[in-house]
Amino acid sequence: MLDLTVAIGTRFLTNPIGVASGTFGYGSEYEKLIDFNRIGALFTKAVTPEPRAGNDVPRIVETPSGMLNSIGLANVGLQRFISEKLPFLSTVPSAVVVNVAGADEGDYRTVVETLAGEEAVWGWEINLSCPNVACGGLALGTNPKQVRALTAELRVLTDKPLIVKLTPNVTDITEIALAAEDGGADAVTCINTLVGMLIDTASRRSVLPGGTGGLSGPAILPVGLAAVYRVSRTVSIPVIGVGGIIEPDHALQYLLAGASAVQVGTANFIDPGIHQRILEAIERYAERHSLRSVAEFRELLE
Repeated sequence: MLDLTVAIGTRFLTNPIGVASGTFGYGSEYEKLIDFNRIGALFTKAVTPEPRAGNDVPRIVETPSGMLNSIGLANVGLQRFISEKLPFLSTVPSAVVVNVAGADEGDYRTVVETLAGEEAVWGWEINLSCPNVACGGLALGTNPKQVRALTAELRVLTDKPLIVKLTPNVTDITEIALAAEDGGADAVTCINTLVGMLIDTASRRSVLPGGTGGLSGPAILPVGLAAVYRVSRTVSIPVIGVGGIIEPDHALQYLLAGASAVQVGTANFIDPGIHQRILEAIERYAERHSLRSVAEFRELLE
């Protein structure tokens, strides 16, 4: 039988399918649409110490083969997350991974320290790669020294799985991945959105008030696959692949490229049930190729 479990640090996901932060809210939004037993990990919407209103509207614009977003890490803040969101999250069978964001290193420490004792929190995804905020995000995630230092700071605060989410908007993503590993990360997520832009020729303005946004959707699949392929052959910790998955074959490609697990993002807005189809496709593919674990997928790539 196929072993679907995935080890991240000292804990295990029941299967390699995750839902990406920012595309799944805090879980309750999808309560009546999906079976949480078929999702290995729920990566929450970003949590910052204080509530954030986010960027001006419009915040989401469709593009050919994808979409641009400039949400700006809008969220309810730490205290409302605890009082309003954690009660539901504590009931889901999926591993709850809190996406942690902030304007500076202190914000990240505050969120992890405050939530460290919450039993419902399975682990952390440290967002060092959001392209839609003025402070934090890319400002931290493009500098290997800062990535290593912040990861090390957070490492001493928790023994739960620590996952660093990487940006593709750098010259060499493997350098950032190595810095996260050196700092004590248990895994890395590849990739966050790419910086993109659309212009309204009639008004001669960017369609997004902030000028640029984060490009996601099937357009970025090849970029995500290349990042996972390179990073998984550079670091010794698990790599979680995300970016452009809108059909089961895309998830299979990530596993073949070297991902230990995957996250589905933009596709959640189109087909909330895609996770079920992806998991079934993984099981069929494994049976066809006599695979016994998810880790064996990468061995098939020639």
